[in-house]
Amino acid sequence: MTQQAVLEWLRGTLDDIKLSQTESLQLREMLPQLAEDEIAFLRNRAFLMAREHVNGGGDNAVSVVIWLEKIIKHLDNFRRSQTSSINSAHFSPGDNCRRKLLDLCLSARTALDISVFTISDDRLTQGIIDAHHRGVTVRLITDNDKSLDQGSDIEWLVAEGIEVRMDKTPNHMHHKFALIDRRVLVSGSFNWTRSATEYNQENILVTDEPGLVAAYMREFEGLWEAFSGQSR
Repeated sequence: MTQQAVLEWLRGTLDDIKLSQTESLQLREMLPQLAEDEIAFLRNRAFLMAREHVNGGGDNAVSVVIWLEKIIKHLDNFRRSQTSSINSAHFSPGDNCRRKLLDLCLSARTALDISVFTISDDRLTQGIIDAHHRGVTVRLITDNDKSLDQGSDIEWLVAEGIEVRMDKTPNHMHHKFALIDRRVLVSGSFNWTRSATEYNQENILVTDEPGLVAAYMREFEGLWEAFSGQSR
């Protein structure tokens, strides 16, 4: 995304003097694609635009300040996430695990490798598809039995052009892990389903410890090769 495109997007969010939920999600998706100087440019332009509106008077000053606060909050949260330790633990029920998985999908720049027993949470599926549409190489390994369940999103992912390989043996591919850009690992009991978010006692652990990432990467590549004739 060019600096001019970033500027045009920022101006567009100020048309109705509010940052909508859709625009907030767009910003979250945009930030991992920007260089540090581009993020600094975005921050400076947001302040300049807000100042211009406030100096112009009228009844919109408060709304402009709220818009600016939201923009700056997203920028600051992203910067903190880039400098803080990646190691963290997350638990459900509740939105903690799902939110972290979605954030990781949004942060992917080059590769997203997922090995999971089942996927039926449309919100996570959309995060995977969005990464694919950004040009991220997405590979998914799953189990054939669960892909036939009502509500399974596997066919949707295949239809979007994502390469999916399945364990079609009598046994189960029961892993629940993912690798982001081959440098961050997320693993745990959490299946990528609404039930796991809303009802189940589940967990995920996120780490960038090189030895663990390498071990899971070897496991993923081994499974990817083993299921090479079982693409969906």
